[in-house]
Amino acid sequence: MSYSMNKKIHIKRNIEEDFQSQQQIDKWILYILIAAIILVPLLIGGHISEVISPIISNVDQLVSGEKVDIFTFYKFTALVTLTILAVGLFLYKLLFLNYSLRVSPILYFIAIFLIAIIFATIFSPNKTLALFGQYNRSDGGISYICYILLMFVAVHIKYPKRIVEYVLYAFYPLVIVNFFLTTMNFTGHDALNYAPLNEALTIFAPEIVFQDGSNLIGTLNHWNYMSGMFAVVTVMYLSWIILDNNYSRRFVNLIIALMGITTMLIGMSASGFVTFVCMTVVILWIAIKCSNKKIALLYLASFYLLTAGILHILSLKDYKVWDESLGFFLPGNPYVVEQPKETSIIEFNDFNPTRFLGTAAFAADTKFTIPELPENKWGPGTGRVYIWKQSLQLVVEKPLFGYGLDTLIYNFPHYDIDAQANLNEVTIVDKPHNFYIGIIYGTGIIGLIGFLGIILSISWPAIKSIIRFNHMSSPVVILSITWLAFLVQALFNDSLPGTTTPLFIIGGVIIVLLNKDITTKNDDSIIN
Repeated sequence: MSYSMNKKIHIKRNIEEDFQSQQQIDKWILYILIAAIILVPLLIGGHISEVISPIISNVDQLVSGEKVDIFTFYKFTALVTLTILAVGLFLYKLLFLNYSLRVSPILYFIAIFLIAIIFATIFSPNKTLALFGQYNRSDGGISYICYILLMFVAVHIKYPKRIVEYVLYAFYPLVIVNFFLTTMNFTGHDALNYAPLNEALTIFAPEIVFQDGSNLIGTLNHWNYMSGMFAVVTVMYLSWIILDNNYSRRFVNLIIALMGITTMLIGMSASGFVTFVCMTVVILWIAIKCSNKKIALLYLASFYLLTAGILHILSLKDYKVWDESLGFFLPGNPYVVEQPKETSIIEFNDFNPTRFLGTAAFAADTKFTIPELPENKWGPGTGRVYIWKQSLQLVVEKPLFGYGLDTLIYNFPHYDIDAQANLNEVTIVDKPHNFYIGIIYGTGIIGLIGFLGIILSISWPAIKSIIRFNHMSSPVVILSITWLAFLVQALFNDSLPGTTTPLFIIGGVIIVLLNKDITTKNDDSIIN
């Protein structure tokens, strides 16, 4: 005998119970987002990858084989793990707790960008690379999907009253750890020289042996990223100093901001300093409009005076600190003493036989002209303008979905004759040094439309919150300034899990707070 149920059973849901469960899930998702802000930029450790190069070459960066990475693998692992947890909890809330998805314009742009990433990876000439990214960057399609999903989840939870504080506290470990690592490196006491840290970094790959000359610059991959990221962090804490009413915390944040700008200056990359200068105008605007402008301007004056002292001390140690900061805007370097050069003797390195013999050489029957090679030098923006131009020329050949994210190293024309005159030498270019060009190169015009739509959906309300700022404004303006600083430095730097993850989470938080979707309604005094 068989039985069948033809009648649907409708279970009446307890709305209040669902709402309480949603709040509990939101709390756990918030813990995951804060963990991502703290852990992803910090995690480092030795890892060996088996890299299969898509081309045959004798250049170290392009050959197949075992490759050692210190900065990226564990960041990528944490990013993927935390994203799965956050998305899993969100789906549980959506499917089982009667949560209604709020439709907004940014969701359409997120969908467009995700679709572009998927198709760019499928049609990429280097599919595996486009999926995972380079072994020492891990900034391929999977990472971008994680960035966007974390932002998406961040847009769909409710936040507690002190969310701005929680986000800002989460950056303390990044600043403190990197301040000590960079200053140790700068003063010749590199952290890799200490056995306990050495062993900790290789605990999962004991076969890795750091060679003489290896050094630990910080927890991010390169000085460019260190400079750009800590310009953003410095701007963030200066904004908090201006708006905060807690005197002891304001002093602590002054110290944190000084740590941040010291790390930025030691990075010796003009990208961070240019970002800081651009955002100084915004910071001064907020200081003038805040409720206690005298205290705010006093703290800012103290910060800039102390920063001038730090710049002087660092430049005495290494004159390049000046070159990559104020030297970017001012001619000359007061920390460089020009040595008189003997002009009566031709130096060997300056010897050019064509000076005496001309540029023509003759074989038996034919005339052979020696090609005139360009002089080795840096092009505009330390070669960035040249890299941007070449990368955009590649886009013309595959405009719709691009080449796949993080694949530039295998498609860039490394041996172009103009490289010497723009990159100082024949250099293997592995990234475009511009977040936005990286997007259009990797995902094409479709991806760029989706990405810019996401950026504008956050940036436009953020800019309005800054322009309309007054003493009654919510401290979300701190996050708005931080977001804009990130977008400015992105003009000169690329994406990485350690830099993009926390800022995309902040982008999601900004959307919620600027739409006043906060647990405590009509309460502008978030920071007290």
